[in-house]
Amino acid sequence: MKLTKTPIASVITGFVLSISALAQENIQSQPLITDRPDQTESPNVVPKRFIQIETGAFYDTFKVNNIQTENYTYNTTLVRYGVLDNVELRLGWDFTERSTTINSTKLDNITSGFSPLLLGIKTSIAKEKGLLPEIGLLGHLYLPVTASTDYKPETTSIDFRFAFSHTLNNNTSVSYNLGAYWGSDSSEASYVYTIAFGQGITEKLSAYAELYGDLPENNKANHLWDAGLTYLINNNLQLDATIGTSITKGQDLLLSTGVSFRIPSKTIK
Repeated sequence: MKLTKTPIASVITGFVLSISALAQENIQSQPLITDRPDQTESPNVVPKRFIQIETGAFYDTFKVNNIQTENYTYNTTLVRYGVLDNVELRLGWDFTERSTTINSTKLDNITSGFSPLLLGIKTSIAKEKGLLPEIGLLGHLYLPVTASTDYKPETTSIDFRFAFSHTLNNNTSVSYNLGAYWGSDSSEASYVYTIAFGQGITEKLSAYAELYGDLPENNKANHLWDAGLTYLINNNLQLDATIGTSITKGQDLLLSTGVSFRIPSKTIK
């Protein structure tokens, strides 16, 4: 009987492809973790060679001295792509329409357009171990050249955050961020904080409550809260809804809804 020899390279290639396929299936069997709908960014990164898209819309309003400002943001898309096991790239762009009402009369000068393009990166620093939290670090640039005329600032903005997460039990977690933001038209730094409590209600339905705000160097601090629900349709698709308002002056009402989904790497050529 004549034996056919199998090249070693073919065996190794087949083995590597099998391991890669098993790894992809394992990732897809895990529920996706998103950076929306709350203001608290997670320390988790998107798995390598996966794309995660988180998008939605929100409405917020604020009234002072008979002048009411309303913002309708129809697109809050954040695209996240895993380039390494512990690094993701981030791209975001919003489209907003703003209207003003004075003494119940809505003005005609409605502004609308795209906000500055967000370019960012996130890295996972440490996994949760005992009392030590999971830790991540992320930062963004906001490019004014990409913004519409009504929303174009004079200079580039920048921010960074350290993200932390603790698992309290199988259904409860607490996450928090600490960081800073430098606005486009001011050299003043604003120190940013968030803290969010998450509670699993069922295997698919979860709730959260959050406190967040910023502390500018030369102005009064802003403190806000929100709460909401997330519903995991499957491990790669999640819906969310949020309501919130401010504790200090600045926001009377926030309403938001959105969807997040993960594209398996086998579909990315």
